[in-house]
Amino acid sequence: MIAPKKVAEHAGSMGATGMNEPQADLDSMLEGLLKSTPKLNAPGTTADGQRCGLVAIVGKPNVGKSTLLNALVGQKISITSRKAQTTRHRITGMHTRGATQFVFVDTPGFQTLHANALNKSLNKTVQGAVADVDLILFVVEAGSFTPADARVLALLGKDIPTLLIANKLDNVHRRGDIAPWLQTMQGKYDFAEFVPMSAKSAKDIERLLGICEKFLPVQAWWYAEDELTDRSEKFLASELVREKLFRLTGDELPYTSTVVIDRFEEEPPQKKGQKRLLRIAATIVVERDGHKAMVIGDKGERIKRIGMETRVELEKLADAKVFLELWVKVRSGWADDEARVRSFGYE
Repeated sequence: MIAPKKVAEHAGSMGATGMNEPQADLDSMLEGLLKSTPKLNAPGTTADGQRCGLVAIVGKPNVGKSTLLNALVGQKISITSRKAQTTRHRITGMHTRGATQFVFVDTPGFQTLHANALNKSLNKTVQGAVADVDLILFVVEAGSFTPADARVLALLGKDIPTLLIANKLDNVHRRGDIAPWLQTMQGKYDFAEFVPMSAKSAKDIERLLGICEKFLPVQAWWYAEDELTDRSEKFLASELVREKLFRLTGDELPYTSTVVIDRFEEEPPQKKGQKRLLRIAATIVVERDGHKAMVIGDKGERIKRIGMETRVELEKLADAKVFLELWVKVRSGWADDEARVRSFGYE
């Protein structure tokens, strides 16, 4: 459980408007709220026992789930953008510290607006991810709870400990607003703990890891200590192309656009001191001819920039030299075609 003092200290670091509010009233409100929240008994442990467990990160689109996963792992493994439904796959990231190995599972934002084959596939991924984990991080924006948040919360079972992650706390300017909101949230679900935080704060990430740790069972690690994800470099390449595509087209391009890797070849270094070479050919799939022209851009400038930014970031993450070719193809209605959705890698 977060001590009232800790919550107040974090909230006190926000805007000048909030810092003028009475500290005693906030502390008193938080203390009463937190004392009334039931605490779960964490599994037992031994001095030298390893802990390891699955932690699902769930929430509606655009609440910062992928940013949170990247911060918890300590390296970018899940793409981010302002466009809803950027994450489309179950992304697993590992973080090992001390005797504990955290296995985090990022999920797509649960989609309720469009019932096409793609969104049905993504929602199935979310439901599967929360079915067999040791802990759930339910992510919302601090101070907000929308009908979309409520629909995600309704998916969660009562038998798995769930933390309320009140993310984007740095966007809340009046610290006194958080305590009554937390009281309201207490009545919506039997949360194990409340964690107001910002995924951009290293201090908050460390605090969250400490909270998660006590809910993980005592058992041997599943992965090597230095492993960060179970996803391949080929998968990472396709995701990075899609990230740059979304970031550089903004709201112009429908979210149903996707990326397919046509060729992924690795060549070892030719000389000592050289890096290996990755040769990649990828196709950006859109639904209309107008979308194709949008992706290519005037004189091909946009697709060149998508390729350049992808290559630069992938070379850094993969520690390799990258040769990347990009193509754009139109596949009308693919997001409504279950067979094509599966052929593009969505289960």
